[in-house]
Amino acid sequence: MLSSLDPMALSAIAALGGYLLGSVPWGLVLTRMTGKGDIRNIGSGNIGATNVLRTGNKPLAFLTLVLDVSKGGGAAYLFTRFGSDVAGLTAGFAAVIGHNFPIWLRFKGGKGVATTLGVLIVTAWPVGVLACASWLLVAGTLRYSSLASLVALAASPAFAYWFKMPNVAWMAGGLAILAFIRHHQNIHRLIAGEEIKIGQKKTE
Repeated sequence: MLSSLDPMALSAIAALGGYLLGSVPWGLVLTRMTGKGDIRNIGSGNIGATNVLRTGNKPLAFLTLVLDVSKGGGAAYLFTRFGSDVAGLTAGFAAVIGHNFPIWLRFKGGKGVATTLGVLIVTAWPVGVLACASWLLVAGTLRYSSLASLVALAASPAFAYWFKMPNVAWMAGGLAILAFIRHHQNIHRLIAGEEIKIGQKKTE
């Protein structure tokens, strides 16, 4: 049982296991399997569900979303269930790192939003539910996935603090900072009024 391991060893295993789970690029795998080509050559070039949607295949985009959420949530669940709460948070954090910097794609991956939401849903479901609701509210009204993601992840540490979950708040804060760094180009496009809306194909 993992819980019997030394905490440092458990954290190391959780970090490695979470990273490997998170590094599976489901958007790229699914688009190639279904003959849609390399998703990195479409739209924003991102491997996530929002860009998969730009192929015009909504079921494929939904499946990508589910799998990206599941790899973060799955990593957190496995190491919480068979290790400890801290190991679960470590694995979840590492899964997001794996999605953003997958070894299989020379460390050029996605932005980790769906994977982060999966981690939050498993490790602190009230925080995860509120973060998802925030995303849906912004995305539904303004139609910008990037803005919705930034708002949801920026709010998640505050949600965790409100529910008195300090460890989750620290993890969520770190992932929010990472998300802002990964979205720096989106932020510039949002300011310039050039960001692509949900469902809109890139016209170039």
